[in-house]
Amino acid sequence: MKVYTKTGDNGTTSLVGGERVSKTDPRIEAYGTADELNSFIGLLRAMPASQKDTYEPMLNKIQNTLFVIGGALATPADKREKYKLQITKQDVESIENDIDTLSEGLPEHHAFILPAGNQTIALCHICRTVCRRLERRILAIEDSLEKPDFMLQYVNRLSDFMYILSKNVHFYDKINVFLWKNG
Repeated sequence: MKVYTKTGDNGTTSLVGGERVSKTDPRIEAYGTADELNSFIGLLRAMPASQKDTYEPMLNKIQNTLFVIGGALATPADKREKYKLQITKQDVESIENDIDTLSEGLPEHHAFILPAGNQTIALCHICRTVCRRLERRILAIEDSLEKPDFMLQYVNRLSDFMYILSKNVHFYDKINVFLWKNG
């Protein structure tokens, strides 16, 4: 089977179900950003950290959920249930539980933390910012049926997860925290 189809040579791509849309369509931007985030999380999983055994299964679960999000964004709303491409309240609760687990015992900071310290921490922040872009891309889709509440809630929590993961790496790997200083 050949990887190339040549059907996108004119600047269009197919959604699930066969509808062709421009590669600049907001829905394509959204699921492309989900794919980009998933790739960065894959790189994050390859980075060293002392607590990796704790959060590795969480990142694996997140990557699988991002495939569901990407698939849902590429599928018309009326066909998502058929393909089991929906984010649920349980998905949101699961990532909230993971955030709580990673937050246990971490010191509080009352200033913004700069994305620095080591490569693992910096990559957590890259994932966090790409996640915020994913949220904006989902919101840019005009049809409100294309933006299920639980998907937006999950993506919003995911950026929080990445922030807490960066703090976790700072703390357990004894990496200095660089706080933002105004002026």
